[in-house]
Amino acid sequence: MILPGATVRVINENDTYYKFEGIVQRLSDGKVAVLFEGGNWDKLVTFNLSELELA
Repeated sequence: MILPGATVRVINENDTYYKFEGIVQRLSDGKVAVLFEGGNWDKLVTFNLSELELA
């Protein structure tokens, strides 16, 4: 079950963030906001629930 704080992986092969792992920040109406952190950058990106899996 994907909940805020869970680590997820992007499974949509057509997405720029394919295979990236991030932390779920919030869920709303089938959309999930995922925070990616990497070195000197942070990025919050919204995905459909079907595009993610638990890491």
